[in-house]
Amino acid sequence: MTSGLLPAETAERIVVACRTAVGDSTRSITYFTRDDFEQLYLRDDLERDADLSTFIGHEWRGFQTARAAYEGSEVGDYEYTIRVFENGFLVRVTTEREGVFVTTDGLTMKDFEELATALDAVLAEREVS
Repeated sequence: MTSGLLPAETAERIVVACRTAVGDSTRSITYFTRDDFEQLYLRDDLERDADLSTFIGHEWRGFQTARAAYEGSEVGDYEYTIRVFENGFLVRVTTEREGVFVTTDGLTMKDFEELATALDAVLAEREVS
């Protein structure tokens, strides 16, 4: 499902990290930058009808806004976002130049933490490269 925005090896590492953390609860995985995106995974029982370009614009702006709004506060640095919807959840992990959002079925807080930690590790490795 990759289109070349990411090296195939990195795309696979992101998918494996997410699927390892939350298993079959993973609905979709999308990698994004400020200007582009690539859906890395979509569970077989779901339709390919989401307007991902709108999602990406919102998630990028949302990251920038949240980070700036809470910068220097006593709650600490921004780590990740969880959005709750009628049919599932969206978890967004973002760095200065890229991010991943994962949609899932119901999860526990421990699952969200494991998912965010796994994604953060993959993105951090890219920051060093």
